[in-house]
Amino acid sequence: MIILAIESSCDETAVAILRGQAHEPAEILASEISSQIPLHQPYGGVVPELASRNHSLILRPLVETTLEKAGVTVRDIDAFAATAGPGLASSLLIGNTAAKAMACALGKPYLAINHLEGHLLSPFVSASQVPAHISLIISGGHTLL
Repeated sequence: MIILAIESSCDETAVAILRGQAHEPAEILASEISSQIPLHQPYGGVVPELASRNHSLILRPLVETTLEKAGVTVRDIDAFAATAGPGLASSLLIGNTAAKAMACALGKPYLAINHLEGHLLSPFVSASQVPAHISLIISGGHTLL
């Protein structure tokens, strides 16, 4: 199974393409990130409207670059995933709309991914076993203790 995943929860746009099967290690075929730090720096923090507009400008070229680097076409993708939240609503909308549109156009599944669970589980994406672990998330207004 090949999955194209999109992350657009705040001020970075990321696209990854992974190959694997359930309960087995995944192979990251390609991963691309576009940072918006220089865009927001003059304001001393993330400006949500600027973030979402930048996602809408960069996402398609980033998807195309990631597909090319992975050596696959969009028709090779078996499922599309996107960060569903928490995050900036307008930024999440860009990534989710793109993933849902591609999934719908190709008749493939769409997977909504929890942003915080993604952070917790991403270190294990290529692991053959997930060891017992305890996690602590401290992330702005979304702290889980």
